[in-house]
Amino acid sequence: MVTTEFGQAVRRWRDRVSPEAAGLPVGGHRRAAGLRREELAMLAGISVDYVTRLEQGRASHPSAQIVEALARALRLSATERAHLFRLAGLVPPGPETVPAYITPSVQRLLDRLTGTPVAVYDASWTLLMANPPYAALMGDPSGWRGNERNGVWRNFLGPGTRARHTPESLRAFQAALVADLRTAATRYPADQQLQQLVAELRANSDRFAELWDSGTVGRHEAARKTIDHPHVGPLTLDCDVLTVSGSDLRIMIYTAEPGTEDAERLALLTVLGTQALVE
Repeated sequence: MVTTEFGQAVRRWRDRVSPEAAGLPVGGHRRAAGLRREELAMLAGISVDYVTRLEQGRASHPSAQIVEALARALRLSATERAHLFRLAGLVPPGPETVPAYITPSVQRLLDRLTGTPVAVYDASWTLLMANPPYAALMGDPSGWRGNERNGVWRNFLGPGTRARHTPESLRAFQAALVADLRTAATRYPADQQLQQLVAELRANSDRFAELWDSGTVGRHEAARKTIDHPHVGPLTLDCDVLTVSGSDLRIMIYTAEPGTEDAERLALLTVLGTQALVE
């Protein structure tokens, strides 16, 4: 029964969200005013088949990460989000866990930055959402699951990013990541997922363990970064990280100086997106 009710709720809320409200272009004939399954899947970063199975009650026990992604894509209020968690048989995240809720007002802001690479991370540097220009610039994250979506894990244990580093800038960047994670762990000591992340990093990365145990401090600041893109070449961009007051969310924005070759390459990426750049 819970599985059926979960699917019915997702379908009902999908029908309520217009493409315009979700920041999507409107074109062609639409049989209904709401989102298509394909559009919801894209916004939530999951497969169309999984959305279909959820709505039809053929998929059970969606993870908290999936429920959170659906709640964001469906523009749910805090009350509706909590209800969706309960329908999935999960306890809604409380104040003791790292916040992952993107408010409708912040979502509207993000929807207006359609031509700019933008991603939203939580306080532990877990990726919550990335718009198409960001995916085209930094790599499509829609298939990432679990710790693959965490920026600290990716830089210490995973494949890293497309951002170019000197040895000095890499050390400073790693120190800032560890300091941010320590701050989050102190602020949200009851978050078990965050505790497990720290434990895995300490056990498998000597560099992380060294920085963590030394009490290193640092912080992210605005910086110019060179992104080595496999198709359009290097782009030197300004990277700014904005913090949402009261939620610890980090909004990462990449921009190019107007009139430069970097701006032209970024515009090309934004137009082509990820699909046209697949080898």
